[in-house]
Amino acid sequence: MNILKASQINNGGNTRDNRNIGNSRDVSNNIDTGRLQISVTSAINSFPVADATISISYTGVPNATLEQLRTNSSGQTETIELDAPPVELSLNPNNEIQPYSEYTLNVTAPGFEPISISGTEILANETALQNITMNPSEPDETGEEVFVIPGHTLYEEYPPKIPEPEIKPVRETGEIVLSRVVVPEYIVVHDGTPNDTTARDYYVKYRDYIKNVASSEIYATWPANTIRANVLAIMSFTLNRVYTEWYRNQGYDFTITSSTAFDHKWIPERNIYTNISLIVDELFSNYLSRPNVRQPILTQYCDGNRVSCPGWMTQWGSKALGDQGYSAIEILRYFYGDNMYINTAEEISGIPSSWPGYILSQGSTGDKVRQVQEQLAVISGAYPAIPRVTADGVYGPATAEAVREFQSVFGLPETGTIDYRTWYKISEIYVGVSRIAELV
Repeated sequence: MNILKASQINNGGNTRDNRNIGNSRDVSNNIDTGRLQISVTSAINSFPVADATISISYTGVPNATLEQLRTNSSGQTETIELDAPPVELSLNPNNEIQPYSEYTLNVTAPGFEPISISGTEILANETALQNITMNPSEPDETGEEVFVIPGHTLYEEYPPKIPEPEIKPVRETGEIVLSRVVVPEYIVVHDGTPNDTTARDYYVKYRDYIKNVASSEIYATWPANTIRANVLAIMSFTLNRVYTEWYRNQGYDFTITSSTAFDHKWIPERNIYTNISLIVDELFSNYLSRPNVRQPILTQYCDGNRVSCPGWMTQWGSKALGDQGYSAIEILRYFYGDNMYINTAEEISGIPSSWPGYILSQGSTGDKVRQVQEQLAVISGAYPAIPRVTADGVYGPATAEAVREFQSVFGLPETGTIDYRTWYKISEIYVGVSRIAELV
Protein backbone atom coordinates (compact mmCIF):
# COMPACT_ATOMS: atom_id res chain seq x y z
CA MET A 1 0.00 0.00 0.00
CA ASN A 2 1.42 3.40 -0.96
CA ILE A 3 2.04 5.93 1.82
CA LEU A 4 2.26 9.59 0.93
CA LYS A 5 3.72 12.30 3.20
CA ALA A 6 1.34 15.16 3.85
CA SER A 7 2.30 18.77 3.22
CA GLN A 8 4.47 20.43 5.89
CA ILE A 9 2.40 22.28 8.49
CA ASN A 10 3.65 25.32 10.39
CA ASN A 11 2.13 26.01 13.82
CA GLY A 12 -1.32 24.91 12.73
CA GLY A 13 -3.85 22.54 14.16
CA ASN A 14 -5.86 24.41 16.74
CA THR A 15 -7.74 21.83 18.83
CA ARG A 16 -9.89 21.80 21.92
CA ASP A 17 -9.19 24.05 24.92
CA ASN A 18 -6.19 25.56 23.14
CA ARG A 19 -4.22 22.40 24.00
CA ASN A 20 -3.21 21.96 20.41
CA ILE A 21 -0.61 20.02 18.55
CA GLY A 22 1.41 23.20 18.32
CA ASN A 23 1.54 23.33 22.12
CA SER A 24 2.47 19.66 22.29
CA ARG A 25 5.40 20.43 20.01
CA ASP A 26 6.52 23.19 22.36
CA VAL A 27 6.33 20.85 25.36
CA SER A 28 8.04 17.85 23.83
CA ASN A 29 9.91 19.43 20.93
CA ASN A 30 8.88 16.36 18.99
CA ILE A 31 6.41 15.59 16.18
CA ASP A 32 5.22 12.12 15.34
CA THR A 33 3.10 10.96 12.43
CA GLY A 34 0.06 8.80 12.02
CA ARG A 35 -1.60 7.45 8.89
CA LEU A 36 -5.01 7.94 7.30
CA GLN A 37 -6.92 6.00 4.66
CA ILE A 38 -10.41 6.98 3.52
CA SER A 39 -13.09 4.67 2.14
CA VAL A 40 -16.27 6.00 0.50
CA THR A 41 -19.41 3.95 -0.18
CA SER A 42 -22.96 4.65 -1.29
CA ALA A 43 -25.70 4.69 1.35
CA ILE A 44 -28.10 3.11 -1.15
CA ASN A 45 -26.35 -0.12 -2.13
CA SER A 46 -23.04 -0.24 -0.21
CA PHE A 47 -21.13 -0.04 -3.51
CA PRO A 48 -17.83 1.84 -3.48
CA VAL A 49 -17.86 5.42 -4.74
CA ALA A 50 -15.05 5.91 -7.25
CA ASP A 51 -13.60 9.31 -8.20
CA ALA A 52 -14.70 10.99 -4.97
CA THR A 53 -12.51 13.99 -4.10
CA ILE A 54 -11.41 14.51 -0.50
CA SER A 55 -9.78 17.72 0.69
CA ILE A 56 -7.93 17.42 4.00
CA SER A 57 -7.14 20.32 6.32
CA TYR A 58 -6.33 20.86 9.97
CA THR A 59 -9.57 21.27 11.89
CA GLY A 60 -8.11 24.43 13.43
CA VAL A 61 -7.18 25.80 9.97
CA PRO A 62 -10.06 24.58 7.77
CA ASN A 63 -9.31 26.83 4.79
CA ALA A 64 -5.72 25.62 4.33
CA THR A 65 -5.84 22.39 2.32
CA LEU A 66 -3.02 19.99 3.15
CA GLU A 67 -3.85 17.22 0.72
CA GLN A 68 -6.43 16.46 -1.94
CA LEU A 69 -7.09 12.77 -2.57
CA ARG A 70 -9.26 10.81 -4.99
CA THR A 71 -10.84 7.40 -4.48
CA ASN A 72 -10.05 4.46 -6.76
CA SER A 73 -12.45 1.84 -8.16
CA SER A 74 -12.70 0.30 -4.68
CA GLY A 75 -13.80 3.64 -3.22
CA GLN A 76 -10.51 4.02 -1.36
CA THR A 77 -7.75 6.60 -1.21
CA GLU A 78 -4.08 5.96 -0.81
CA THR A 79 -2.77 5.95 2.74
CA ILE A 80 -1.11 9.23 3.70
CA GLU A 81 0.97 10.32 6.66
CA LEU A 82 -0.23 13.22 8.82
CA ASP A 83 1.36 14.99 11.77
CA ALA A 84 0.33 13.81 15.23
CA PRO A 85 1.40 14.60 18.80
CA PRO A 86 4.06 12.36 20.37
CA VAL A 87 2.90 8.81 21.03
CA GLU A 88 3.83 9.12 24.73
CA LEU A 89 0.85 11.44 25.27
CA SER A 90 -1.64 8.61 24.62
CA LEU A 91 0.27 6.24 26.91
CA ASN A 92 0.19 8.45 30.01
CA PRO A 93 -3.06 9.05 31.96
CA ASN A 94 -1.80 12.21 33.63
CA ASN A 95 -1.02 14.50 30.70
CA GLU A 96 -3.07 17.61 29.96
CA ILE A 97 -2.16 17.76 26.28
CA GLN A 98 -4.43 16.35 23.58
CA PRO A 99 -2.75 13.13 22.40
CA TYR A 100 -4.21 13.13 18.89
CA SER A 101 -4.45 15.67 16.09
CA GLU A 102 -7.72 16.54 14.36
CA TYR A 103 -8.39 16.95 10.67
CA THR A 104 -11.36 18.07 8.59
CA LEU A 105 -12.38 16.15 5.47
CA ASN A 106 -14.52 17.69 2.74
CA VAL A 107 -15.83 15.07 0.33
CA THR A 108 -17.52 15.50 -3.04
CA ALA A 109 -18.50 12.98 -5.70
CA PRO A 110 -20.62 13.23 -8.87
CA GLY A 111 -24.22 12.32 -8.11
CA PHE A 112 -23.82 12.48 -4.32
CA GLU A 113 -24.46 15.06 -1.63
CA PRO A 114 -21.21 16.63 -0.38
CA ILE A 115 -20.19 15.74 3.15
CA SER A 116 -17.88 17.36 5.70
CA ILE A 117 -16.36 15.57 8.68
CA SER A 118 -14.60 17.71 11.26
CA GLY A 119 -12.49 16.03 13.91
CA THR A 120 -10.97 12.90 12.35
CA GLU A 121 -8.48 11.79 15.00
CA ILE A 122 -4.91 10.84 14.11
CA LEU A 123 -2.80 9.01 16.69
CA ALA A 124 0.96 8.64 16.37
CA ASN A 125 2.14 5.43 14.69
CA GLU A 126 -1.38 4.16 13.99
CA THR A 127 -3.47 3.93 10.82
CA ALA A 128 -6.85 5.67 11.05
CA LEU A 129 -9.61 4.40 8.78
CA GLN A 130 -12.25 6.96 7.87
CA ASN A 131 -15.28 5.22 6.39
CA ILE A 132 -17.66 7.67 4.73
CA THR A 133 -21.18 6.91 3.51
CA MET A 134 -22.60 9.29 0.91
CA ASN A 135 -26.24 9.86 0.00
CA PRO A 136 -27.30 10.34 -3.63
CA SER A 137 -28.03 13.97 -4.40
CA GLU A 138 -31.51 15.25 -5.13
CA PRO A 139 -32.01 17.57 -8.13
CA ASP A 140 -32.89 20.65 -6.07
CA GLU A 141 -30.54 20.10 -3.12
CA THR A 142 -27.35 22.12 -2.78
CA GLY A 143 -26.59 21.64 0.92
CA GLU A 144 -23.75 19.80 2.62
CA GLU A 145 -24.06 17.17 5.32
CA VAL A 146 -21.79 18.12 8.23
CA PHE A 147 -20.51 15.90 11.04
CA VAL A 148 -18.50 17.26 13.97
CA ILE A 149 -16.68 14.52 15.88
CA PRO A 150 -16.52 15.26 19.63
CA GLY A 151 -13.40 14.56 21.66
CA HIS A 152 -12.21 11.16 22.84
CA THR A 153 -13.70 9.97 26.13
CA LEU A 154 -10.25 9.64 27.75
CA TYR A 155 -9.50 13.29 26.97
CA GLU A 156 -12.80 15.19 27.16
CA GLU A 157 -15.23 15.20 30.09
CA TYR A 158 -18.22 12.86 29.75
CA PRO A 159 -20.79 11.70 32.34
CA PRO A 160 -19.58 8.60 34.23
CA LYS A 161 -21.50 5.33 33.93
CA ILE A 162 -24.49 5.01 36.25
CA PRO A 163 -23.98 1.64 38.00
CA GLU A 164 -26.31 -1.24 37.16
CA PRO A 165 -26.42 -4.91 38.22
CA GLU A 166 -24.16 -6.89 35.87
CA ILE A 167 -26.78 -9.66 35.57
CA LYS A 168 -30.35 -8.67 34.77
CA PRO A 169 -33.30 -10.40 36.46
CA VAL A 170 -34.98 -12.92 34.19
CA ARG A 171 -38.65 -13.63 34.54
CA GLU A 172 -40.47 -16.11 32.36
CA THR A 173 -43.06 -13.56 31.24
CA GLY A 174 -41.91 -12.91 27.71
CA GLU A 175 -39.50 -10.15 28.72
CA ILE A 176 -36.58 -12.09 27.28
CA VAL A 177 -37.21 -12.32 23.57
CA LEU A 178 -34.10 -14.41 22.82
CA SER A 179 -33.60 -17.92 24.19
CA ARG A 180 -29.92 -17.95 23.21
CA VAL A 181 -27.14 -15.46 22.60
CA VAL A 182 -27.19 -14.20 19.02
CA VAL A 183 -24.77 -11.75 17.40
CA PRO A 184 -27.10 -9.38 15.54
CA GLU A 185 -26.44 -8.08 12.05
CA TYR A 186 -27.60 -4.58 13.04
CA ILE A 187 -28.39 -2.76 16.25
CA VAL A 188 -30.33 0.48 16.69
CA VAL A 189 -28.32 3.20 18.42
CA HIS A 190 -30.16 6.11 20.04
CA ASP A 191 -27.76 9.05 19.78
CA GLY A 192 -28.53 10.59 23.16
CA THR A 193 -29.92 9.70 26.58
CA PRO A 194 -32.88 7.29 26.67
CA ASN A 195 -35.48 10.00 27.33
CA ASP A 196 -34.16 12.44 24.72
CA THR A 197 -36.94 12.33 22.15
CA THR A 198 -35.05 14.71 19.84
CA ALA A 199 -32.11 12.31 19.45
CA ARG A 200 -31.78 10.42 16.19
CA ASP A 201 -31.80 6.62 15.93
CA TYR A 202 -29.15 4.99 13.71
CA TYR A 203 -29.19 1.47 12.25
CA VAL A 204 -25.59 0.30 12.64
CA LYS A 205 -23.86 -2.97 11.78
CA TYR A 206 -22.91 -4.68 15.03
CA ARG A 207 -19.21 -4.99 14.20
CA ASP A 208 -19.05 -1.38 13.01
CA TYR A 209 -20.65 -0.30 16.28
CA ILE A 210 -18.04 -2.15 18.36
CA LYS A 211 -15.16 -0.72 16.30
CA ASN A 212 -16.58 2.79 16.67
CA VAL A 213 -17.02 2.51 20.46
CA ALA A 214 -13.58 0.99 21.00
CA SER A 215 -11.98 3.76 18.92
CA SER A 216 -13.92 6.34 20.96
CA GLU A 217 -13.10 4.94 24.41
CA ILE A 218 -9.55 3.53 24.31
CA TYR A 219 -6.40 4.50 22.43
CA ALA A 220 -5.23 2.38 19.52
CA THR A 221 -1.64 2.87 20.72
CA TRP A 222 -2.26 0.58 23.73
CA PRO A 223 -1.06 -3.06 23.95
CA ALA A 224 -2.99 -5.54 21.79
CA ASN A 225 -4.17 -7.60 24.77
CA THR A 226 -5.44 -4.45 26.49
CA ILE A 227 -7.44 -3.66 23.35
CA ARG A 228 -8.75 -7.25 23.28
CA ALA A 229 -9.87 -7.07 26.92
CA ASN A 230 -11.70 -3.78 26.34
CA VAL A 231 -13.29 -5.00 23.10
CA LEU A 232 -14.57 -8.12 24.89
CA ALA A 233 -16.05 -5.95 27.65
CA ILE A 234 -17.74 -3.67 25.09
CA MET A 235 -19.15 -6.63 23.15
CA SER A 236 -20.44 -8.43 26.25
CA PHE A 237 -22.15 -5.26 27.50
CA THR A 238 -23.74 -4.70 24.09
CA LEU A 239 -24.92 -8.30 23.74
CA ASN A 240 -26.46 -8.07 27.22
CA ARG A 241 -28.56 -5.16 25.95
CA VAL A 242 -29.49 -7.22 22.88
CA TYR A 243 -30.23 -10.44 24.78
CA THR A 244 -32.34 -8.85 27.52
CA GLU A 245 -34.09 -6.43 25.14
CA TRP A 246 -33.31 -3.94 27.91
CA TYR A 247 -34.60 -0.75 26.31
CA ARG A 248 -37.39 -2.31 24.26
CA ASN A 249 -38.84 -3.80 27.43
CA GLN A 250 -39.05 -0.23 28.77
CA GLY A 251 -41.04 0.91 25.73
CA TYR A 252 -38.17 2.30 23.63
CA ASP A 253 -37.56 1.43 19.97
CA PHE A 254 -33.78 1.10 20.13
CA THR A 255 -31.13 -1.35 21.31
CA ILE A 256 -28.65 0.92 23.05
CA THR A 257 -27.80 4.61 23.55
CA SER A 258 -24.70 6.69 22.87
CA SER A 259 -24.73 8.20 26.38
CA THR A 260 -21.74 7.29 28.56
CA ALA A 261 -23.99 7.59 31.61
CA PHE A 262 -26.06 4.65 30.38
CA ASP A 263 -24.05 2.76 27.77
CA HIS A 264 -21.01 3.54 25.59
CA LYS A 265 -19.87 6.47 23.47
CA TRP A 266 -20.78 5.86 19.85
CA ILE A 267 -20.19 8.72 17.38
CA PRO A 268 -21.71 8.98 13.88
CA GLU A 269 -19.07 8.98 11.10
CA ARG A 270 -16.06 8.89 13.45
CA ASN A 271 -12.90 7.18 12.24
CA ILE A 272 -11.68 3.83 13.55
CA TYR A 273 -8.18 2.28 13.60
CA THR A 274 -6.70 -0.66 11.70
CA ASN A 275 -5.53 -2.62 14.73
CA ILE A 276 -8.83 -2.19 16.57
CA SER A 277 -10.74 -3.24 13.44
CA LEU A 278 -8.69 -6.43 13.08
CA ILE A 279 -9.16 -7.34 16.75
CA VAL A 280 -12.94 -6.86 16.52
CA ASP A 281 -13.04 -9.05 13.40
CA GLU A 282 -11.06 -11.67 15.35
CA LEU A 283 -13.36 -11.65 18.40
CA PHE A 284 -16.77 -10.43 17.23
CA SER A 285 -18.72 -13.60 18.09
CA ASN A 286 -17.39 -13.69 21.66
CA TYR A 287 -18.78 -12.34 24.93
CA LEU A 288 -18.10 -12.69 28.65
CA SER A 289 -20.01 -15.04 30.92
CA ARG A 290 -20.11 -16.44 34.43
CA PRO A 291 -20.94 -20.04 35.41
CA ASN A 292 -24.64 -20.92 35.26
CA VAL A 293 -25.57 -17.52 33.81
CA ARG A 294 -27.06 -17.65 30.32
CA GLN A 295 -26.95 -13.95 29.49
CA PRO A 296 -23.78 -12.06 28.51
CA ILE A 297 -22.40 -10.13 31.48
CA LEU A 298 -23.03 -6.37 31.58
CA THR A 299 -19.32 -5.57 31.90
CA GLN A 300 -19.14 -1.96 33.08
CA TYR A 301 -15.92 0.03 33.37
CA CYS A 302 -14.48 3.51 33.93
CA ASP A 303 -11.25 5.30 33.05
CA GLY A 304 -9.67 4.74 36.49
CA ASN A 305 -7.98 8.14 36.42
CA ARG A 306 -10.65 10.82 36.69
CA VAL A 307 -13.32 8.34 37.83
CA SER A 308 -12.94 5.35 40.16
CA CYS A 309 -15.17 2.27 39.99
CA PRO A 310 -14.36 -0.55 42.45
CA GLY A 311 -15.29 -3.96 41.09
CA TRP A 312 -15.21 -2.79 37.48
CA MET A 313 -12.42 -2.74 34.95
CA THR A 314 -10.52 0.52 34.64
CA GLN A 315 -9.26 1.44 31.19
CA TRP A 316 -5.93 2.88 32.33
CA GLY A 317 -5.52 -0.05 34.71
CA SER A 318 -6.07 -2.47 31.81
CA LYS A 319 -3.40 -0.59 29.88
CA ALA A 320 -0.92 -0.98 32.76
CA LEU A 321 -1.59 -4.73 32.93
CA GLY A 322 -1.16 -5.03 29.17
CA ASP A 323 2.21 -3.32 29.52
CA GLN A 324 3.14 -6.02 32.05
CA GLY A 325 2.33 -8.81 29.58
CA TYR A 326 -1.08 -9.88 30.93
CA SER A 327 -3.33 -11.72 28.46
CA ALA A 328 -6.83 -10.45 27.69
CA ILE A 329 -8.54 -12.96 29.99
CA GLU A 330 -5.99 -12.28 32.76
CA ILE A 331 -6.78 -8.57 32.52
CA LEU A 332 -10.51 -9.23 32.68
CA ARG A 333 -10.22 -11.61 35.63
CA TYR A 334 -8.00 -9.15 37.50
CA PHE A 335 -10.93 -6.73 37.57
CA TYR A 336 -14.06 -8.90 37.35
CA GLY A 337 -12.92 -12.01 39.24
CA ASP A 338 -11.61 -15.47 38.39
CA ASN A 339 -15.03 -16.84 37.41
CA MET A 340 -15.22 -14.70 34.27
CA TYR A 341 -15.00 -16.67 31.03
CA ILE A 342 -14.94 -15.97 27.30
CA ASN A 343 -17.90 -17.57 25.54
CA THR A 344 -18.99 -17.78 21.90
CA ALA A 345 -22.43 -16.86 20.57
CA GLU A 346 -24.49 -19.72 19.19
CA GLU A 347 -25.65 -17.80 16.15
CA ILE A 348 -24.47 -14.92 13.93
CA SER A 349 -27.31 -13.15 12.15
CA GLY A 350 -27.09 -12.06 8.53
CA ILE A 351 -24.40 -14.60 7.61
CA PRO A 352 -25.22 -17.01 4.74
CA SER A 353 -23.13 -19.82 6.24
CA SER A 354 -20.81 -20.28 9.21
CA TRP A 355 -17.05 -20.61 8.91
CA PRO A 356 -16.16 -24.27 8.25
CA GLY A 357 -13.79 -24.37 11.23
CA TYR A 358 -10.59 -24.74 9.21
CA ILE A 359 -8.58 -22.55 6.86
CA LEU A 360 -9.41 -22.79 3.15
CA SER A 361 -6.32 -22.63 0.94
CA GLN A 362 -4.98 -23.87 -2.37
CA GLY A 363 -5.93 -27.51 -2.73
CA SER A 364 -9.15 -27.20 -0.74
CA THR A 365 -12.31 -28.43 -2.48
CA GLY A 366 -16.01 -28.78 -1.82
CA ASP A 367 -19.18 -26.80 -1.15
CA LYS A 368 -17.54 -24.27 1.19
CA VAL A 369 -15.04 -23.34 -1.51
CA ARG A 370 -17.80 -23.06 -4.09
CA GLN A 371 -19.84 -20.86 -1.79
CA VAL A 372 -17.02 -18.41 -1.19
CA GLN A 373 -16.23 -18.34 -4.92
CA GLU A 374 -19.85 -17.44 -5.66
CA GLN A 375 -19.74 -14.67 -3.04
CA LEU A 376 -16.47 -13.28 -4.41
CA ALA A 377 -17.99 -13.24 -7.91
CA VAL A 378 -20.85 -11.05 -6.66
CA ILE A 379 -18.45 -8.80 -4.74
CA SER A 380 -16.23 -8.33 -7.81
CA GLY A 381 -19.22 -6.80 -9.59
CA ALA A 382 -19.04 -3.92 -7.10
CA TYR A 383 -15.26 -3.97 -6.57
CA PRO A 384 -13.67 -4.47 -10.02
CA ALA A 385 -10.15 -4.64 -8.55
CA ILE A 386 -11.10 -8.11 -7.25
CA PRO A 387 -10.77 -10.62 -10.12
CA ARG A 388 -13.83 -12.73 -10.92
CA VAL A 389 -13.38 -16.45 -10.32
CA THR A 390 -15.26 -19.51 -11.57
CA ALA A 391 -17.33 -21.22 -8.90
CA ASP A 392 -16.05 -24.76 -9.49
CA GLY A 393 -15.43 -25.76 -5.85
CA VAL A 394 -11.66 -25.99 -6.37
CA TYR A 395 -9.38 -23.57 -4.52
CA GLY A 396 -6.77 -22.90 -7.17
CA PRO A 397 -4.32 -20.05 -7.88
CA ALA A 398 -7.07 -17.83 -9.34
CA THR A 399 -9.17 -18.14 -6.18
CA ALA A 400 -6.12 -17.45 -4.01
CA GLU A 401 -5.38 -14.29 -6.02
CA ALA A 402 -9.00 -13.09 -5.73
CA VAL A 403 -8.90 -13.68 -1.98
CA ARG A 404 -5.57 -11.87 -1.70
CA GLU A 405 -6.96 -8.85 -3.54
CA PHE A 406 -10.09 -8.90 -1.36
CA GLN A 407 -7.89 -8.91 1.73
CA SER A 408 -5.91 -5.97 0.36
CA VAL A 409 -9.05 -3.93 -0.30
CA PHE A 410 -10.54 -4.61 3.14
CA GLY A 411 -7.44 -4.26 5.28
CA LEU A 412 -6.84 -7.91 6.16
CA PRO A 413 -3.49 -9.76 6.14
CA GLU A 414 -2.85 -10.64 2.48
CA THR A 415 -2.41 -14.40 2.85
CA GLY A 416 -4.54 -15.62 -0.06
CA THR A 417 -6.15 -18.08 2.36
CA ILE A 418 -9.53 -17.89 4.08
CA ASP A 419 -9.34 -17.87 7.86
CA TYR A 420 -12.06 -16.92 10.33
CA ARG A 421 -11.71 -13.16 9.81
CA THR A 422 -11.59 -13.39 6.01
CA TRP A 423 -14.58 -15.76 5.83
CA TYR A 424 -16.82 -13.46 7.82
CA LYS A 425 -15.57 -10.32 6.07
CA ILE A 426 -16.40 -11.89 2.69
CA SER A 427 -19.85 -12.80 4.07
CA GLU A 428 -20.38 -9.27 5.39
CA ILE A 429 -19.43 -7.55 2.13
CA TYR A 430 -21.39 -10.07 0.05
CA VAL A 431 -24.56 -9.42 2.07
CA GLY A 432 -23.99 -5.66 1.79
CA VAL A 433 -23.58 -5.52 -2.01
CA SER A 434 -26.06 -8.28 -2.94
CA ARG A 435 -29.07 -6.65 -1.31
CA ILE A 436 -30.29 -3.44 0.30
CA ALA A 437 -30.72 -4.32 3.96
CA GLU A 438 -34.30 -3.99 5.12
CA LEU A 439 -33.90 -2.03 8.32
CA VAL A 440 -37.13 -2.19 10.22
